[in-house]
Amino acid sequence: MGQNSSQGSKMTLVSVIVVGAGCRGDGYSNFAFIHPDRMKVVGVADPRKFARTKLQEKHIIIKENVFEDWESMAEREKFADAVFICTPDRLHKDPAVAFAKKGYHILLEKPMATTAEDCTAIVEACTQKGVMLSVGHVLRYDPTIHKIKELIDEGAIGDVIHIQHFEPVGFYHFAHSYVRGNWRNEAESSFSLLAKSCHDIDLIQHWAGARRCVKVSSFGSVSHFKKADKPTGAGDRCFDCAIEPQCPYSAPEIYIGRIGFPVSAICPDSFPDIEAMTEALKTGPYGRCVYECDNDVCTNQVVNMEFEGGVTAAFSMVAFTEKLCQRQTTIYGSKGELSYDGKGVRVFDFLTQRSTEYNPQNDGSHSGMNGHGGADYHLMDAFISAVANNDPSFIRSGPEETLHSHLLVFEAERSRVESRVVYCGDDGRK
Repeated sequence: MGQNSSQGSKMTLVSVIVVGAGCRGDGYSNFAFIHPDRMKVVGVADPRKFARTKLQEKHIIIKENVFEDWESMAEREKFADAVFICTPDRLHKDPAVAFAKKGYHILLEKPMATTAEDCTAIVEACTQKGVMLSVGHVLRYDPTIHKIKELIDEGAIGDVIHIQHFEPVGFYHFAHSYVRGNWRNEAESSFSLLAKSCHDIDLIQHWAGARRCVKVSSFGSVSHFKKADKPTGAGDRCFDCAIEPQCPYSAPEIYIGRIGFPVSAICPDSFPDIEAMTEALKTGPYGRCVYECDNDVCTNQVVNMEFEGGVTAAFSMVAFTEKLCQRQTTIYGSKGELSYDGKGVRVFDFLTQRSTEYNPQNDGSHSGMNGHGGADYHLMDAFISAVANNDPSFIRSGPEETLHSHLLVFEAERSRVESRVVYCGDDGRK
């Protein structure tokens, strides 16, 4: 269990390099502005000139430490304490292994990689070189969600019997990321259970404790965002569509006039002003009709799990929701029931028949690090503390446990694809 990062940690200045200067790399690097005495960004690698130059200028990085590709950066003698790897999902394994071999401690954006073999290779490389690995499962660092684990470990609801967990992705969020965006196509990125919901499978395994998942089943498909569902009279792009004003997935409605997410993604090579956004929607991927995209990842999926000792868990992911990633959880125990509504935690005690509310303070006020309700900040706080103190106990999403939860995600997807119950660890021939 990771400790409270900011308590008892050294104020050693940790130097970091950033591989992948997109939304996540840029966001994580903002920790240096909040705590300039604890972290300094000294290098960046990104093939996109706008992205790497923006990060270079923000952190005043010398020209010699700015690279167009991570390979050139990795060829250099080690010149920082740690590396943030925030490349696209399919480009995680090679830089992670290369920088581990160089002796860098690694903060790796989730998912670890897009195959079980690559995830295993990353963990093996970090273990062999004795470097710390923290995977970006930011929800583990959310104070309210962390409180759930503390209450379970304290025995607040007795023995865990069943976990019910739900992720509402959000209708426009799914259209942005998984229909029009970078994670829409499995061949280019990964399947949606891994890309979006490895967070959730990781949390379920975390709450189940030391128990191993013994079998899993899963069902899901692409619903609605298909050519067959395209309304009569709709165009191929929103700006050329006669029925765009009546479409809930209208690109102009989703993007124009907003700030932050998801607008930040549609103009990767320029500042997203109204002119740049309009041009991007007229010519780029985010202006396409949602019924004319090359998306093939599940819009809705269920996963059922059985852990050692008979503990069961059920997870549902749905694209078509009002709420945006505001998870809902109920954990049923032998002595009580714990519920989480995305804001606070409530425990009902069977003996006293009384409820207790828990609302830990989640300080999301840190400028530039408000992502995931402020959990981005707490992830960074933990990782930098771990490196400064040479103490991996600060990290709540370390290599072995994270590898196990990723392997469970791959088993669940195998169940869906093969339409069968998968006995975890089998050779696929049952």
